[in-house]
Amino acid sequence: MAGRAQPSGPAPSGGAPGLLPLLLLLLSAAAIIPRGDGQNLVTEDVTVVEGDVATISCRVKNSDDSVIQLLNPNRQTIYFRDFRPLKDSRFQLVNFSNSELRVSLTNVSISDEGRYFCQLYTDPPQEIYTTITVLVPPRNLVIDIQKEIAVEGEEIELNCTAMASRPATTIRWFKGNKELTGKSEVEQWSDMYTVTSQLVLKVGREDDGVPVICLVDHPAVKDLQTQRYLEVMYKPQVRVSQNYPVQGLTREGEPLELTCAAFGKPQPTDMRWLRVDDEMPQHVVVSGSNLLISNLNKTDNGTYRCEASNAVGKSHADYMLFVYDTTATTEPAVHGFTQLPNSAEELDYGDLSDSRAGEEGAIRSVDHAVVGGVVAVVVFAMLCLLIILGRYFARHKGTYFTHEAKGADDAADADTAIINAEGGQNNSEEKKEYFI
Repeated sequence: MAGRAQPSGPAPSGGAPGLLPLLLLLLSAAAIIPRGDGQNLVTEDVTVVEGDVATISCRVKNSDDSVIQLLNPNRQTIYFRDFRPLKDSRFQLVNFSNSELRVSLTNVSISDEGRYFCQLYTDPPQEIYTTITVLVPPRNLVIDIQKEIAVEGEEIELNCTAMASRPATTIRWFKGNKELTGKSEVEQWSDMYTVTSQLVLKVGREDDGVPVICLVDHPAVKDLQTQRYLEVMYKPQVRVSQNYPVQGLTREGEPLELTCAAFGKPQPTDMRWLRVDDEMPQHVVVSGSNLLISNLNKTDNGTYRCEASNAVGKSHADYMLFVYDTTATTEPAVHGFTQLPNSAEELDYGDLSDSRAGEEGAIRSVDHAVVGGVVAVVVFAMLCLLIILGRYFARHKGTYFTHEAKGADDAADADTAIINAEGGQNNSEEKKEYFI
């Protein structure tokens, strides 16, 4: 039998003669003991991480002082009672009694994986096996990114690789706290697995500085992860604010001060003011990001635009100025300040609250005007219909009177009128008879 203990010297002269050869004979016979049903033996499978300690326990439910031994997957005896014939110092006796044989295996490796047999010398002999499973955590976890610096709107590719694990790992992706879905591929080398997961991500300005995390799910390790921070370039985001007057109307004769703020990556270096619908008035003072009109008048009405640009692109924000009379005291339906971002992403609803309220007021005014116009059209149509009907009835009534007193207008006196009327009636009757 392989791994069989060999005598290392002459037999002792004292003690029971031939004890050691008898022990060796029992060990040799253990390899050919037929497997029983193990009804009196109890053991459990063991799962251990590579490099850790595995503990194998062979227990007897109803002990009758029978001999217990433990064999490795090659059926070499590891322990016979409390004696270790196998010359592997990693196996150490933890506990031995008539009802249990417990052995520890330190520094477990993949080669130690397999079935280990517990044997009980009864009549007939009993045998049961336990399986040791060795887990290997990933050796390394790496994220490769296609572009170190991306521009907003671009798609970038990230790859996360977990090398040499057993079993194969499951890779999960997170952007900040949001989980994303990647595409994984598994490669097997001998008993080891290498997993690569690919993530395609479209980046925006809100992703700048956000970590992308590659997290590994594996039974041999917890909280194994690596991350990369995104660096995204984006065009400026421009805002115009009114410094003076702080609140209220922009009245004629009063000053107006505007400030333009632009944020982008890289930070905008070129910023300028212009008037959209006309040339910039000569009395307007522009100093860097500030625009100042010291004395407002009606000719200043219009749209003033602040433009900012960087290496990625150009953006702008508009200010719509309407100068009111000095006697104006009521807030207008549409406020003098209106910021118009040049893209939906740059829309700031807080800054546009006043203009939105003005737009709602204008919409309500348009609705009332439409209703009034419809009512006016209906009233006009009814009046026209009444006039037409009146003229129609008046025309038919005049014709009746003309037939009744026909010829009276040309008569010199009343008698002649009557005679003419009668003659007219006779002529009419003649005409009627003629037509009949």
